[in-house]
Amino acid sequence: MDRLILLRHAKAEGEAPSGDDFDRALAPRGRREAKAMGERLAAMGVRPDVVLVSPALRTRETWELLGAALPGADVRFLPALYNAEVGVIRQLSEDAGEHGGVVMVVAHNPGLQDLTVRLLREGASPAAYLARAQRAFPPAAVAIFDFDAAGRAVADGLFYPERDA
Repeated sequence: MDRLILLRHAKAEGEAPSGDDFDRALAPRGRREAKAMGERLAAMGVRPDVVLVSPALRTRETWELLGAALPGADVRFLPALYNAEVGVIRQLSEDAGEHGGVVMVVAHNPGLQDLTVRLLREGASPAAYLARAQRAFPPAAVAIFDFDAAGRAVADGLFYPERDA
């Protein structure tokens, strides 16, 4: 894998009509932020080759809105990503990017925040990135890492959604 993009699902409703966490839909703010983050990433030239998505409703909706701005990826819905821990997310990402390319993961906290912090530490990233990621990795947040020849993650950006005024 040449690049890894970690994206936390956008803001979800507090409860689903079914009462099941898996079925929580995006809140109106989440819909706006997912669309805006997709446009922002597209404007930056981000183009994932493979997108791994948790099958929970809020992650699927996030990808649907965001992915409209990032067409052409091989999208895979992986049940193992639902509330996955760091090791699972990392392994699935490495497997998907085994032959290089850009892998995006659309999933949940705390796993995404924990992996972001771990990769920032491993790559000796800027202290400001590490401090920010340790404090919070809010809905619709994105962390982008490039990988050097030794396989070390090098932070290429930490992006949080712009909140409505």
